[in-house]
Amino acid sequence: MSTLARQSVDGTERKAGRLIALGVLAALLASTCCVLPLALVLIGVTGAWMVNLQALKPVTPYAIALTVGALAWAGWLVFRPARVCDLESGDCATTRPLMRRVFIACALFVALLLGFPLIAPLFY
Repeated sequence: MSTLARQSVDGTERKAGRLIALGVLAALLASTCCVLPLALVLIGVTGAWMVNLQALKPVTPYAIALTVGALAWAGWLVFRPARVCDLESGDCATTRPLMRRVFIACALFVALLLGFPLIAPLFY
């Protein structure tokens, strides 16, 4: 594969990785009512100040929109057809299967985070 094709793949994967990270962080922000306090307690952060996380409740729709947008863009980058092909060897620049698996795993995790407030009332 030519160096131009390799640079294209690396740049696309880097951008997709950043978008996936942005989507996961925005999903954590969107789930400040339930999942974020639980995650903070699990890593050892405690205190009465965690009640103040409810102040972020009005930001939730914007965080959900940011999450969906970032993951949609990352999915388009990861699963789109290759554009750069090396005519000599016939190799085309595509994202690695590992990046696709990372995207799918993160998308499932984000779906769990965003769906948790909907199913949480069933448990109490």
